[in-house]
Amino acid sequence: MITNTKDAEEVMEKIAEEGILYVDFRFTDLIGRWCHISYSAACISVDMLQQGIYFDSSSIQGWEGVEKSDMILLPDCTTTMTDTFSAQSSLIIICDVINPLDGKLYCKSPRSIIKKAQQYLASSGIADVFYTGTEPEFFVFDDITFRLGKGKANYEISSDELSGVRSETKGESFFPYLPKRDRAYFLPCPADSLFDLRSEIASSLADMGVKVEKHHHEVARCQHEIVPVFESFVNQADTLQILKYVVCSVACSYNKVATFMPKPLATENGSGLHINCSLWKNGKSLFAGNAYGGLSDIAMYFIGGILKHARAVNAFTNPTMNSYKRLIKGFEAPVLLAYSARNRSVACRIPLAANAGQKRVEVRFPDSSSNPYLAFSALLMAGLDGIENKVTPPAPIEGNLFDMDKEKVKEIPALCSSLSEALSELDKDRAFLTKGGVFEDDMITSYIELKRQETEEYNRAINPIDFKMYF
Repeated sequence: MITNTKDAEEVMEKIAEEGILYVDFRFTDLIGRWCHISYSAACISVDMLQQGIYFDSSSIQGWEGVEKSDMILLPDCTTTMTDTFSAQSSLIIICDVINPLDGKLYCKSPRSIIKKAQQYLASSGIADVFYTGTEPEFFVFDDITFRLGKGKANYEISSDELSGVRSETKGESFFPYLPKRDRAYFLPCPADSLFDLRSEIASSLADMGVKVEKHHHEVARCQHEIVPVFESFVNQADTLQILKYVVCSVACSYNKVATFMPKPLATENGSGLHINCSLWKNGKSLFAGNAYGGLSDIAMYFIGGILKHARAVNAFTNPTMNSYKRLIKGFEAPVLLAYSARNRSVACRIPLAANAGQKRVEVRFPDSSSNPYLAFSALLMAGLDGIENKVTPPAPIEGNLFDMDKEKVKEIPALCSSLSEALSELDKDRAFLTKGGVFEDDMITSYIELKRQETEEYNRAINPIDFKMYF
């Protein structure tokens, strides 16, 4: 694989015109973290951008050992953006990871997987574009400290919105516009105390080429949402990585801390990542039709595939132990595998749409800790499996599942209740993912092993709740 010459030449022109000093090559690991290597711009050439750079992959969790560590970072020069946060002028380029032995996309690189998912979609003949619109939620606190060690385990979160007290240089002052629990949604200023911070995030994203549709305060105290415009799922995954970087960087500049951890506050709603999905072919949506909720048969089969494989997909869309502290009753997160029009208590919602082009399915159980490349790919493969096998979903459920009678609830299949359960489901239900070589068995096995290590470390820890309940 070689980067297009024209794209590489345009990058070199940008470096010269803007006086760029450093080029930052970025890639994503299995967990979903953005990693980077910075090169002096004086060392960059068209040949380097076209052929890629060798790097040591052995320190990336779940990838290769030291005996097979050499990999190639191949810049995707269409993703070039100026880093608005670096003191020295820097250019960010998102990269693919290439296996130097065969020149193909490395099977354990998340961006490789989403690109292979795009290739599989095109080869299926079903559609040529998978569009996703995401609603990433996150928390912003004034400060957080935590300790975990021999004989100690504690954490403390501080925020004006939680305490009602605004710290000043001399003493403290009362903050009268305190949002109430579960009543912070859409609050205006001054109760929405971080409006300016979110606006700066949106402006910084625009400076880096990301279009933002809207932003607002979320339901929980200290919780926020910034919504980028919908894009093809490969571009949307790149966008989410940029968004997480910008959110944390802007928060830091305000002397605050941001987190995409799904459930940092036990008494508040958690942070989800609602994913709006639609398949298109030849410039037209395949999801508009005359079936339930104004959807097409293809869209209904897509829902059928999502519900069928949701418990395996959980391992990618809800990939942390903390994820399952959000997926509990009473905090507006879906826990049951049902679908319905307009209904926000179900796993798959069919939003109202002004026209056929806006017809979509909103998958509501993913959360913001997920690796977007893996989460989007898994959802697409599940949906395509539903279409290929004409998986008809059960009847929709119109009522509010949060208030439904317990006996009726027992009849509805549920999402996984723990990461360990999700990993077991993924292990036994992986055939839909490996179609077309999109997810390879070796990658899935490595991912499961990596996540099992997380569950073991988590289960070994002693937490304050242990003393409250059992001392």
